[in-house]
Amino acid sequence: MHALRPIYFLIASLAVAQPVLSQEIRDVPARQLPLPGAASPELRALIQTGSMATWNDHPATAEEWKSWIAAGATKASAGLPALREKMGVTVEARKISGVNVFEIVPREISPENRERVLIHFHGGGYVLNPGEAGTGEAIMMAGLGHVRVISVDYRMPPDFPYPAAMDDATAVYKGVLETSFASRVGVFGTSTGGGMALAVGLRAKAEGLPLPGAIAAGTPWADLEKIGDSYFSNDGVDNVLVRYEGWLGDAAKLYADGHDMKDPYLSPIYGDYRSFPPTILVTGTRDLFLSNTVRVHRKLRESGAVADLVVFEGLSHAQYLFSPDMHEAREYFREVEGFFDGHLKR
Repeated sequence: MHALRPIYFLIASLAVAQPVLSQEIRDVPARQLPLPGAASPELRALIQTGSMATWNDHPATAEEWKSWIAAGATKASAGLPALREKMGVTVEARKISGVNVFEIVPREISPENRERVLIHFHGGGYVLNPGEAGTGEAIMMAGLGHVRVISVDYRMPPDFPYPAAMDDATAVYKGVLETSFASRVGVFGTSTGGGMALAVGLRAKAEGLPLPGAIAAGTPWADLEKIGDSYFSNDGVDNVLVRYEGWLGDAAKLYADGHDMKDPYLSPIYGDYRSFPPTILVTGTRDLFLSNTVRVHRKLRESGAVADLVVFEGLSHAQYLFSPDMHEAREYFREVEGFFDGHLKR
């Protein structure tokens, strides 16, 4: 028996050492992805169109950024008149606390929403969708949810890097609280807007403000650095953002303007979620921000917060906003509307 001890201890030591010897990077074989069978026909058609043409643009100067942003805004704005008509809403530009906003009101506000208001932050990597170009999601929410929406036209780079957007977002939230109870206020957005919705909740908590009744964060940009599994596993799979190394990574640096990207108002994954409002998070299996979303969900749950997670099969980043007629779009707004209805006071 004693003669076997050296062999036993050698085997045991190798077993303990094995994790240290394992590779930190795993090579995976090249592969082809079939169209997801459970996705809607509209989503399958979107996937077949391939990656967005602008994903790998790299504006180098302030003027190049402004020109690129303006071109994107023109394209995003082109379909808004038809969308407003389809959704049956009116849009009025105004200011709240000195910040430009768009107030979006449906023809009919449902009885349960008469005292409620939703604050919307648009997406676009903190650089895209200035002015009315950023109102598409808010228009659909107002029309489909029969609720009044305030869409915030926050300041953006290259002229206004961090913390301008967060200062504007917080100022509008404070302004809305002057006329509405926080328990009747919902905060929502997608991508950058989802990250901002989370960050506004964190900042309100830090400043001792009444917290919103509920938050909806669609595929939030919760970590501005390339941290999280899906930044790698969905690299080239997501046909909207495609890769962090496209314009997205450039926009992160432009907005952060030298600040630590682990600042929770830049990357809300690093925030304190104890006593946080009920939150719904939405993503897709092909979303570059899938890990951003599930990391926030996990942190909310670990902090004891109420948190729902909705994951759509085959969906790339924010594709539920591409058409109000797409099944995934209708389901997104149904889920968010239902969540707000269940958590906001009437």
